[in-house]
Amino acid sequence: MNRTLHIAIQSHVLVHMLLLGFLAFILSMALTPIYTTIAYKYKWWKKARTDAWGGGEASVYAKLHAAKHKRNIPNMAGIIFVISIALVTFFTDLERSQTWLPLAGMLAAGAIGLVDDIMNIKGINSSIAGMRSTIKFLLYSVVGLIGGYWFYQKLGVHTIYLPAIHHLDIGLGIIFLFWFVVVATANAVNITDGLDGLAGGLLVSSFLAYAIIAAVESKYDIAGFCLATVGALLSYTWFNIYPARFFMGDVGSFALGMALGIIAMQTDTIYVLPIIGAVYVIETGSVIVNRISRKLRHGKKVFLSSPIHHHFEALGWPETKVTMRFWILGQMAAVVGLIVFLFGRYG
Repeated sequence: MNRTLHIAIQSHVLVHMLLLGFLAFILSMALTPIYTTIAYKYKWWKKARTDAWGGGEASVYAKLHAAKHKRNIPNMAGIIFVISIALVTFFTDLERSQTWLPLAGMLAAGAIGLVDDIMNIKGINSSIAGMRSTIKFLLYSVVGLIGGYWFYQKLGVHTIYLPAIHHLDIGLGIIFLFWFVVVATANAVNITDGLDGLAGGLLVSSFLAYAIIAAVESKYDIAGFCLATVGALLSYTWFNIYPARFFMGDVGSFALGMALGIIAMQTDTIYVLPIIGAVYVIETGSVIVNRISRKLRHGKKVFLSSPIHHHFEALGWPETKVTMRFWILGQMAAVVGLIVFLFGRYG
């Protein structure tokens, strides 16, 4: 009888989490026509960047994507899933102690990204297509440090888990670790968001993996938040796959990157985040490599264009092939990350 009751309770919890994902999907689908009507009416066109991530002029990128930017594709579509996730989190019975921190980080990062997107659309700081990178870094750092303080002071976390060491007490250092993880993840996701459907499909795999991790840890409300994010992202990706109807913009990429980093901290699994997010790591690494190469080798690059997804485009791969193969890499990375997590905790 006890076993039957336990299974019934677990089934109820699982159904509840899945329903959150379904609800976020339906809500995002309902909000999409409203957004597209406004975006096309007021011409929220994304302005193409002229500077390469790896430094210098983005000549290869401009050649590859000239036709796309002539299509006038709206930006800021990330507000659709940010609103959907926020509404699902606010108006369901998700435990606030587990969901308010990733939600607050998502909304704060999304607000900064929204300002950047508006500046891009309005042509403010036209030479750099948006807010200056130093200002953005400072603002996201403030969000990360405030979140880290809350994590340490209010939630009482001061240790990190590592498979070989187990619980390592780092005291106040947890604040700065929190800052580094969430800001690095937010920037990595933003860098990856460069092809139709790419970031959306990868983030679905990442948040689904963390939903499983949170559920295994019995942090069901974090798992529910992750599944709500998956549902909202599936709706977005439906319209963002090639040829994209709109782009998520910084409001979406920074918001979800920040939330993903926070969830990795909350589940105490930062050691698997670089595995689950391996594609983001590779994308960011390619930018760093090209930038260093330009400085040390008199303008010569290692990759034809960076992030690395543009390198494969420059080699002649169709955009859809790059996107779908990166999706597969992201899915495999998520599986490997889950295996490492399970062996690290229970192996």
